[in-house]
Amino acid sequence: MKKKRFSFERLALATGIAVILALAGCAAKTAIPRAAEGPSPSAPSAGLVLEYKMPAGRVLRYSQTDEIKETSDRMGQILEGTMTGTGRDAFRSKGLKDGHFLLEVTIEDMALTTTGPRGESKLDVTSVIGKRFEMVLSSLGAEVDVSGAEPITFTAPNGTRSVASAYKTFFPDLPGRPVKVGDTWPTDYTVEDKSGPLALRTDFRRVNRLEGFETVEGMDCARVVTAVTGRVSGAGSQQGTEIRVEGDVKGTTVWHFAPKEGIYVQSTSDVVNEMTVTVTRGQTMTIPTTQKQTTRVKLAGR
Repeated sequence: MKKKRFSFERLALATGIAVILALAGCAAKTAIPRAAEGPSPSAPSAGLVLEYKMPAGRVLRYSQTDEIKETSDRMGQILEGTMTGTGRDAFRSKGLKDGHFLLEVTIEDMALTTTGPRGESKLDVTSVIGKRFEMVLSSLGAEVDVSGAEPITFTAPNGTRSVASAYKTFFPDLPGRPVKVGDTWPTDYTVEDKSGPLALRTDFRRVNRLEGFETVEGMDCARVVTAVTGRVSGAGSQQGTEIRVEGDVKGTTVWHFAPKEGIYVQSTSDVVNEMTVTVTRGQTMTIPTTQKQTTRVKLAGR
């Protein structure tokens, strides 16, 4: 069986940066050793209330790093590609809108790099740096409206992509009730991306568990571990080639939230996406594909 490195430019038709971008920001994180479950000043006997607090004028900056390693089996030939990304966003509260937080988001920095046998290749994303849009966030972390990000696009190897999908699941969802160490709460949601040649849909299921407490960035934080599962589906065409994607997502999330300040502090992610990509152009070819994504988000300023 042959094995070689391939750049994402050449893999774009078969496996798709489209899928990667749709999953970016889904925030499934790597498990780390459990924190102590003893008494904590943040855990009243009646349970801990977790809510976002975004008073008007508050600005939170987050940095994010991603690494996606993709392997596909194309009729016995193993193709491999890697994509790395970095970014920094500023979220400024403009107060309330219909009982939710109205945030102005500024894309302060963004970079996407692919590696392959020809070396590094950097995608031109300068068109999005400095762009701003408004989003609406609930006190429980639901991204109520991210439509303002839809028009912000850049050119990827398989067509024009919107940045919106990266913000549709940016903030972790909170339980909406007091919780104690060991309590769990589910989160179900769907992410759709129709900005490129592939129309993609991912249905997610998360089960969150309050594991304990840790001090992060000088704040007393709740530590939550989340089991993530999901189903990816998509279809489209490019240059006369029909493409269908079916796959399953599985991962684990660890994230920290500061209850007193009402701030999402950090997260670390590992996600595996096992897909089958079907390509038809006269003949039909089925390509088993695995994507392994590691994502880290960290509060970079407030």
